[in-house]
Amino acid sequence: MPATQVPTHQSHEFTPQPWRDRRLERILGNLLRIGVLISAAIVLSGGCVYIYRHAHEPADYHVFRGEPSDFRTIPGVFQSVMNGRGRGLIQLGLLFLIATPIVRVAFSIVGFAIERDRLYVMFTAFVLVILLYSFLGSGLTF
Repeated sequence: MPATQVPTHQSHEFTPQPWRDRRLERILGNLLRIGVLISAAIVLSGGCVYIYRHAHEPADYHVFRGEPSDFRTIPGVFQSVMNGRGRGLIQLGLLFLIATPIVRVAFSIVGFAIERDRLYVMFTAFVLVILLYSFLGSGLTF
């Protein structure tokens, strides 16, 4: 009968595991693809609503009219979408497009935490804070 071996204590040093890295890359790539496709679908539906409602209005290019103030804040965009306005849907799609890489960074933090890579968790968290501040920090305007 073989003698039972006593388990040895292994150090908990960071060693990247390729299957986790590949899986994380695949998840993040799919996240970006899905985010872009969702935002494109929202922009397309907003464009269809806008064209349906404003197709017969004459275009006046002599006077520049900027974006209405309703579309300069995130709550204003959501209010416009709730009112069924096509321009609001277009702006919402653009917000989704902007938010997609921010969500990717957040998921990267989770992936690095699973791998127990504290240095990358700290750097990625710092990047996420900067992205969120630039997106939300200046009075919810864009």
